[in-house]
Amino acid sequence: MLAVAVLALDEHLTLGGSESLTIITFFFILSLFMCLFCPLLLFCSLSTLSDSSPAFLSLSLAPSMAVWDLSVTVEDLGSDAPPVTLSVASDLHVGGVILKLVEKTQIKRDWSDHALWWEQKQRWLLRTAWTLEKYGIHADARLVFMPQHKPLKLCLPNGITLKLRACFSNPVFQTVMGICRMLNIRHPEELSLLRPIEQKKKKKDKDSAEEIYDLTEVPLSSVSRPCLYNGMPAHFADSTQMEAIYKMLSVTQPPPAPEVIAKQYRPASVVDKAHIHGRWLDSSRCLMQQGIQENDRVWLRFKFYAFYDIEPKYDVVRLTQLYEQARWAILLEDIDCTEEEMMLFGALQYHISKVSQSEPQMLSSSAAMDDLESALQSLEVKMEGETSTASEMLVRQTEYLLPKRLTLKGYKQYWFKFQDTSISYFKSKEESIGEPIQQINLKGCEVAPDVNVTAQKFLIRLLIPAPEGMNEVYLRCENEQQYAQWMAACRLGSKGKTLADSSFQSEIQSIRSFLAMQKTSSSSHGNVPANDESINTHSLVSPRYHKKYKTKQLTPRILDAYQNVAQLSLTDALMRFLQIWQALPDFGLSYVVVRFKGSRKDEVMGIAPNRLIRIDLGVGDVVKTWRYNNMKQWNVNWDIRQVAIEFEGNVNIAFGCVTADCKIVHEFIGGYIFMSTRSREKSDTLNEELFHKLTGGHEAL
Repeated sequence: MLAVAVLALDEHLTLGGSESLTIITFFFILSLFMCLFCPLLLFCSLSTLSDSSPAFLSLSLAPSMAVWDLSVTVEDLGSDAPPVTLSVASDLHVGGVILKLVEKTQIKRDWSDHALWWEQKQRWLLRTAWTLEKYGIHADARLVFMPQHKPLKLCLPNGITLKLRACFSNPVFQTVMGICRMLNIRHPEELSLLRPIEQKKKKKDKDSAEEIYDLTEVPLSSVSRPCLYNGMPAHFADSTQMEAIYKMLSVTQPPPAPEVIAKQYRPASVVDKAHIHGRWLDSSRCLMQQGIQENDRVWLRFKFYAFYDIEPKYDVVRLTQLYEQARWAILLEDIDCTEEEMMLFGALQYHISKVSQSEPQMLSSSAAMDDLESALQSLEVKMEGETSTASEMLVRQTEYLLPKRLTLKGYKQYWFKFQDTSISYFKSKEESIGEPIQQINLKGCEVAPDVNVTAQKFLIRLLIPAPEGMNEVYLRCENEQQYAQWMAACRLGSKGKTLADSSFQSEIQSIRSFLAMQKTSSSSHGNVPANDESINTHSLVSPRYHKKYKTKQLTPRILDAYQNVAQLSLTDALMRFLQIWQALPDFGLSYVVVRFKGSRKDEVMGIAPNRLIRIDLGVGDVVKTWRYNNMKQWNVNWDIRQVAIEFEGNVNIAFGCVTADCKIVHEFIGGYIFMSTRSREKSDTLNEELFHKLTGGHEAL
């Protein structure tokens, strides 16, 4: 158009005067008019075409502008309410969907805890900046708009059931962290959630109305350590009712009634135990992804038996719940023990029950005292480093002369010498100046007691790491004093410490105290009646011993053991109970029935805090033992659900799991390796990312 105007103007340039100026002005106005209104005419033409030609529209407009309907169920509207239909586009982000949904419901409330749950994919849509297209959501998606925190019934180790608000959208690991913050339990990485065992309900069960303590109104906190008032978290100090609940958490419960013990599930075999351990929830997935719904019941239990940094001053609830879990393991015969140990466990329960009724357990500490204790610990470490060489020489000259016996295909007498972290043995004392028959490096080995004071049996069981597993060696001591010294030396050696360590003498004293509790003290029988009617033996020992002995036979034996613990404080009694529990041969074992690659029969894999144990399912004998510190790598083939582990010395094992998902075994191994990385310097910070790297697997990603 401009070209036409210019040509016309060029033809009339020869004209002169006002006529020429008029023509120029006309053409200029015409060209300006065409430039302004031609785009408008073109847009109108496109609009007319779009009404009659959808194909033309699809070529001209972006596909993301397509609008479609999305149905969302709003849980707060009730189960009978129809889904809310929204008009959305694929490029709309999840936050925009939630905004539209809230506006359409016209309900004024706090929606900050709500999120979208995708039923078909079993997935929370927590990334609100992601678009529907990025999530892969189409019109057939079933979405539910619901709170992330919901009521959950939580059964604690002491049998008390709490109703509290737990997070259903975070991984179980984070959910447990939140629960432990609320209950004032340190080191939540040691605990996890367990599906309860389905028990057949009897028609005549009158105790169906269980008392549940409501904590759903307790506000959630992200603080790692809650502020304490009068020795308890602030949310428990608000009312007398809340204080009573905290007291139930932090004070040991009375011995259970015999009928309560009879109702509990008791595993009859290692296979039954394996089925229980297969019910642990996956720490990397949320509750909703594992079928846990609102108001469902789960158990909170200590899963990893690697208890770190137990401080009675700060761990009132943790120590109490740990004792309760250990007590029920003894009463339900989940872990084996000797008759002598069972009587001692019964005596400690009796003593703890008596003392807990009179001795306060909630302790408060001042910052000044904490600083003083830290300073004293630092001073002790400094002094230990300055005097280590002289002490080591002095102790070694007296210690290595003690004769010992070694179990190597039967007992043979040898002359033993303890030096640094190793034991050397010779045929005789005269030959001890030469080369030893063998030198055993204790660093990294496992040391366990095998003691019966009444029978004068003092054995030390050593599991020595070897390329193909573990070598088992027994040392037999002649008397109690010798046993205490060598047991203390072996324990220090297994930790890489020498006899110059400042804890050597305290370790000896602890072992002597442990032995003293197993003795029968006839000289002090006058302090307690020979037959105390207040002792209910049915509540103190497992049912197996009531089938074997009568009550009048059990009572004197428990009272005899009680004489040796009657002077202990409540905290010392609790710690002593846990110490004896941890000394049992089967302590900390979690079982899984597996089938090794190339084998045609099922076997049992025992998972301990520091090793894996291959157990023959038929006779129950230990076939092989592998330690974690000899492990080079482990992985899971998620397609065929097989665990493969490589150890030093070109030792490789592979197995599939029968009674549990292989993810549970993977999490146990990774979890125990994670526990071994904890140190006092990092005790206040939990490396959650490292935990998930070691336990999660590709499914967590």
